[in-house]
Amino acid sequence: MGLLGILVGLGLLVLFAFRGWSVLLLAPFAALVAAWFGGEPLLANLTQVFMVNAAGFLAQFFPIFLLGAVFGKLMDDSGAVTSVAGFMAKRLGERRVILAVVLAGAMVTYGGVSLFVAFFVIVPMARSLFRAAAIPRRLIPAAIVLGTSTFTMSALPGTPSIQNAIPMPFFGTTPFAAPGLGIIASLIMCGAGLWWLHRAEAAARRAGEGYGEDVEDGTEYVVDDELVREHATRAREFDPAEIRHGRRSEASSPVVSAILPLAVVVAVNLAMSLLVLPRLDVSYLSEQRFGETSLAAVAGVWSVSVALGAAIVTTIILNWTRLPSLRQTMDAGANASVLPALSVASLVGFGAVIAALPAFATVRDWVLAIEGGPLVSLAVATNILAALTGSASGGLTIALDALGPTYVELAARTGIDLSLMHRVAVIGSGTLDILPHNGAVVSLLAICGLTHRDSYLDIVMVGIVTSLVALVAVIALGSALGSF
Repeated sequence: MGLLGILVGLGLLVLFAFRGWSVLLLAPFAALVAAWFGGEPLLANLTQVFMVNAAGFLAQFFPIFLLGAVFGKLMDDSGAVTSVAGFMAKRLGERRVILAVVLAGAMVTYGGVSLFVAFFVIVPMARSLFRAAAIPRRLIPAAIVLGTSTFTMSALPGTPSIQNAIPMPFFGTTPFAAPGLGIIASLIMCGAGLWWLHRAEAAARRAGEGYGEDVEDGTEYVVDDELVREHATRAREFDPAEIRHGRRSEASSPVVSAILPLAVVVAVNLAMSLLVLPRLDVSYLSEQRFGETSLAAVAGVWSVSVALGAAIVTTIILNWTRLPSLRQTMDAGANASVLPALSVASLVGFGAVIAALPAFATVRDWVLAIEGGPLVSLAVATNILAALTGSASGGLTIALDALGPTYVELAARTGIDLSLMHRVAVIGSGTLDILPHNGAVVSLLAICGLTHRDSYLDIVMVGIVTSLVALVAVIALGSALGSF
């Protein structure tokens, strides 16, 4: 009955999440159903397992949600994101339209700007460029997904995405884990994705297909629609309902003022990870009041948090005159972080209840018995859970909460570098999460005024297929050569 309870609880979570139910209600309900089937005490599972683990996730990662959302909103309202997008469009011109859109998305998201902020700015730019170049507008979502939701989310060393931060406390790694393998994976994703998009563009030109009939901007629909909002806040770390709050500058930020905060994120993150934190005396972390922890368990989150904090200060200083309502902008960014953080924390609480059930031992043994070794089984686990939850961060955290200590033991026993485990886990979470119900996909298509029938095949090719190829390459290279 316990195994049946796990399947029923997971089925309820997936079914009603697809229908747009809030996971704040759905996750504890599904967890209690699973516990009831297993004959486990319900209230103890609710308060001592679900809530404790959900709160633990917030205690670890809420600073990144908060600072990332505030930074994204400041960059948006100051006109910095628009300036970066316009700079890329101007530099690459009409001959390299697809590349301009991909690189604009990559630059702002690798620099720490929240995904949905990037969507709302880059989509109008992409429409203008694609219309002028007579490229079908149905390719716009795939180009944006490639630039914002693949290699800059899971593969590029040092990316400040929450997905790249989640494995750090489990494995004691940094945001720059397995940098060589991450770069190789990024080149595979980006190169294969661009190849597919240029191939699709060439086929459309041969068929005489132009840009197509334009439609009304779907931004207001995404902001107002509650169903889209529920999907979106499970997928990424910014509540799209807060986009309309604050006050945007009427003038775009100068390019230097727009790009410098992005560079600060990368530079400070690198300096904190490799230079500053390793030299600090943090023996006080072993004290009870600091949770009797170690630097390895907190260094990654500290690095990303300080980097985002420094970027926030830099953005305010450089764009002071272009932030007409600073308090409202920062309030909107802070508010935008709350629902996504609580949504993912609820998924974590659900996963903790499932992992605490005696019947979960059967699931764990099945996962660990997958042929190919620990790296393959870890990749399969993160892929499946990210696909079922429609959330890379939620699926990744559930997998590592349940199996993280086991994989650390396996790594020590088999000689696998934990940095390699980190990179495989993150890339694995960013593949099958891009299924039709993924909140980022639903929101992006709505903003573009397109449907799954119009654009989803191209999204699959650049978002799922390229990531799977990169994942296989990282596992193969890591198994043969180790982490580098």
